[in-house]
Amino acid sequence: MSENRQNAPSWFKRLARLWSREPRDRPTLINLLRASEQRSLIDPDALVMIEGAIHVSDLQVRDIMVPRVNMVVARHDAGATDIIRTVVESGHSRFPVVSDDANNVLGVLLAKDLLACFTEDGQGDFDINDIMRPAVFIPESKRLNVLLREFRASRNHMAIVVNEYGVAGLITIEDVIEEIIGDIEDEHDLDEEENIRQHGRNRFTVQAITPVEEFNEYFQTNLDPGEYDTIGGLIVKSFGHLPARGETVDFEGFNVKVLRADKRRIQLLRFERAGSQE
Repeated sequence: MSENRQNAPSWFKRLARLWSREPRDRPTLINLLRASEQRSLIDPDALVMIEGAIHVSDLQVRDIMVPRVNMVVARHDAGATDIIRTVVESGHSRFPVVSDDANNVLGVLLAKDLLACFTEDGQGDFDINDIMRPAVFIPESKRLNVLLREFRASRNHMAIVVNEYGVAGLITIEDVIEEIIGDIEDEHDLDEEENIRQHGRNRFTVQAITPVEEFNEYFQTNLDPGEYDTIGGLIVKSFGHLPARGETVDFEGFNVKVLRADKRRIQLLRFERAGSQE
């Protein structure tokens, strides 16, 4: 054991020398971290996470929350079939349960809790009020590092964000973690080089930045880009406004649904051939 200690890696001593001058502010600290990475004292992934953790302490919930208009919710009076359709189309695992007023969140539904509805004992006896869980409400001014600690302590993964006007949006533990380590891919995500992915015979996931020419070549269509270079531009034109997540429109023989969008642009679309039964 003592021999191992004597042969401790020299990088520790080099790191100690590099940090011999105590940083007085965050920019200096970050510069030291980056210098450490350049000298191979810490690896690039570690640097990203350390910088992300420092960054998170400066952010509030309002900075990264999903706005209320973009929330995918379950209605308190919805049947199992309607809710299953929402789960499948959104790809989410947790849903705020709302009353007739979307500003009134009654609880949170976990997709996995729906499994019991498909057992012999559960069929025909579905009531969302029996399986939804209590919702956690937080102010939009809460710091992300504080929220992350609360998520870990409570083992809760979603919180409803409120302000003086009511429900402002929602935030998940994944949203916070992504601020630290970068985007976490899900089943809707595509590779950087992949703009179109097929799911089944008639359903496709399409990046909004897909060039119209590439779309035409893939689907054997003859769309005229006109003033728009991307398929996202043509879809926004079809809507007549910047659509929010979940909005749909019929477009050139497809039913198109917005899977991902923010306040400035649409990002990911689902194309389904009109009349298909998938």
